[in-house]
Amino acid sequence: MTIELFMIGLIAGFLFYEFTGISPGGVIAPAYIALFVLQPGKIAVTLLMALLVYLVIRLLASRLILYGRRKLLLALVLGFLLKLGLDLLIRPIDLVPFDIQSIGYIIPGLIGNEMTRQGMLPTLLSLGIVSLFTVLVAFML
Repeated sequence: MTIELFMIGLIAGFLFYEFTGISPGGVIAPAYIALFVLQPGKIAVTLLMALLVYLVIRLLASRLILYGRRKLLLALVLGFLLKLGLDLLIRPIDLVPFDIQSIGYIIPGLIGNEMTRQGMLPTLLSLGIVSLFTVLVAFML
């Protein structure tokens, strides 16, 4: 079912972008969000990390020349470092009564990069729409 979910997510994301011109957080992000639809905590942490990536890039963009591949690489590295920091620093603490996890190392950076390119609200709305559509189609199969 996982392979089908990714195929549905890729096609739905591509079609959504073609018809609206708005990217749903990158090519693979809607499929990953749909894959973890029954784990809303992971989705929330992933979106929070994407928001942090977005804010850091906006802050750095006022001081550095960031565009294109350079900005994408920075977003992916920031997302990766946030996930790594989360895994190394916060998870081992016994005081946290619940599991704090995000979805992958790359997904927060992809979503954060798209937020800087087209805005936070369009990116999150399109990600939600395509992810929900992916889940609904996958449950019908």
